[in-house]
Amino acid sequence: MKQTPVASINTVAKRLVGRGNLVITRKSVRDSLVSVAALIGCQVRDPNGKAIGKLVDIVVRHGEETYPPVSGLIVKVANHKSFINGARISKLTQKEITLSSTKINLENYQRRPGESLLDADVLDHQIVDVDGLQVVRSSDLYLAPLDKEIRVVGVDISFVSFLRRLFPALIARRPTPEHVLDWAMVASLTDSTGVVRTSSSKSALSQLRPADIADLIEDLAGREQGALIEMLDPDLAADALEEMEDDELESLLRGLPAERSAQLLARMEPDESAEVLRDLGSEHRESILSAMEKSVAKQLRELVSFDEDLAGGIMTTHLLVVKETDTVASALKLLVENKERDSSDGVVVVDAKGQLVDHIQTVELIAAKSSSTVLDLVAKPFPTSVQIDTPIAEVVEEFSNNRGSSIIVVDEKNKPIGRILSDDLVDALSRSRPRGFSKGSGVLS
Repeated sequence: MKQTPVASINTVAKRLVGRGNLVITRKSVRDSLVSVAALIGCQVRDPNGKAIGKLVDIVVRHGEETYPPVSGLIVKVANHKSFINGARISKLTQKEITLSSTKINLENYQRRPGESLLDADVLDHQIVDVDGLQVVRSSDLYLAPLDKEIRVVGVDISFVSFLRRLFPALIARRPTPEHVLDWAMVASLTDSTGVVRTSSSKSALSQLRPADIADLIEDLAGREQGALIEMLDPDLAADALEEMEDDELESLLRGLPAERSAQLLARMEPDESAEVLRDLGSEHRESILSAMEKSVAKQLRELVSFDEDLAGGIMTTHLLVVKETDTVASALKLLVENKERDSSDGVVVVDAKGQLVDHIQTVELIAAKSSSTVLDLVAKPFPTSVQIDTPIAEVVEEFSNNRGSSIIVVDEKNKPIGRILSDDLVDALSRSRPRGFSKGSGVLS
């Protein structure tokens, strides 16, 4: 089982964005914090101090700015929920809001793309503290004047703030800056579309390890899992999914649209994708495969059809294949072009008929003359290979005898079609242990 990641907040923050860049550390900002929870329901007044209506919610727009500005207020005026432009706020305190004019649009507010409602969408919702690598629940949000606009600058996750909202008469509603996370270090996950995008949180998330992101995804629930994934670069999201527990990943995919699931699975290692697809219902599996590019779907259908207890069921089809007549330079170029894939241990060499000849390590290619042919590097010991229907027990034996980093999988004509990495084998043994290997057999010890 994965352990919840524990990290020093100060260390992680410095690594990601630098403490000095966080506005919550500025005294002027801390001294001017206004609680969103305290504002909801307060009076909105005209320039003469006359009450216009009560605040229902606060609207922010999300773009490339780290601290989203307040774009407007939703105010209950008579029987209408009217929108008042944020530029008309002349005074904002913990108890009331004063406007610069009395002009009111009595049409009911209609949410527009890119807008979030702080009370309805963010308060009491799960958020990701990218700084502390944890999923938390927002008890309060804080606004402050910044760069000539009122902006969201922090989120409070303390239990005291939660109590303050439940029992306002017993506990004074005061900001507690010592418990406030800077908004730059928060990935807020809910708006009308299920995701709030901020450039800083996306940048910070991109610097986390896939395993840490996987833990964060598993700690979230429902649409908030999908929302976090939407904030990630697709390749990073795919890497994170590979680190998730099987049951958690299956549950996640059931909650995502087939098109999004297809996009993510297509970017994962083929063997990892096939393993997930096998465990899905046939109807759901087919809906995902149908949303993929035809060539990728065909490849995964073949992998899914293989028995998990055989070599074909645990292999990955990511191979870098070169002909024996190719130059070392072209082989190195192929490695560079595929550097993001798990193929850094070298290239598979085939003859004119496509049959397996050798497996050349990357270090051998680097040491050779670029003008040499790959055939010049072919030498004993030749690579270990197994066929698609080779039982896992025999694959384990081959690994033990040769102690290589991978084994090539070939078809009946000795043409390479995949390879098995050591970690793929470990995963397979973990799944098959109850069915085929005894605790004392030595295979797993």
